[in-house]
Amino acid sequence: MATILSIIIGLERQLKKKPLGLKTCLVIGIVSCLLTTVSIESSEKFAEAYIRPMDPLRLAAQIVSGIGFLGAGVILRRNNDMISGLTTAAMVWGAGGIGIACGAGFWFEAMVATLLLLISVEIIPFIFKYIGPKSLRERELKVKIIVDEDDKMTEILKELKLKKMKARKVRVKDIKQGELQQLELILLVDEKLYVTDVYYSLKQINHVINVEMESL
Repeated sequence: MATILSIIIGLERQLKKKPLGLKTCLVIGIVSCLLTTVSIESSEKFAEAYIRPMDPLRLAAQIVSGIGFLGAGVILRRNNDMISGLTTAAMVWGAGGIGIACGAGFWFEAMVATLLLLISVEIIPFIFKYIGPKSLRERELKVKIIVDEDDKMTEILKELKLKKMKARKVRVKDIKQGELQQLELILLVDEKLYVTDVYYSLKQINHVINVEMESL
């Protein structure tokens, strides 16, 4: 059961091309189940050798802490100065929890948890994109714009606003000994727009001579 449920979680991450996918979730789920079973069985088998009764879930409690180093490795993976991997780290932690539940014999609870995890990651965000605020339907683009006149940068920012593009984290610097200026910013646009459409729209703005864009 731990293997089957871990495959479901792992495939969800694998299909999204995440660093911790099917194999990682399988290893975590199976070994968590194994260690939990060993912990429970050994507490009953060797209880007579100890004066005090053994805690059957003591070893299982350490599994949750041990998985933390895997999650930390994913979270610290930075992409374009943005922290990513939080959901993957949480899903790996969830795979460990499901393995523990299966090892302890709570199969039904493990299946319900797996179903709720998939609903939470796949379906609920999709629903909220349509019934929630508009900001949930925006994507972030990292943009560098080279301007030929320094006193036109404010006009460019105003033009972006007219095009319903929100500028965040604006940074301005001189290039080529002050002959040209560069605007670096995070642009929030409607997720339905193609990156190329945004690129062509920026190129049409007066005094913009070069645009470099990257999707976050």
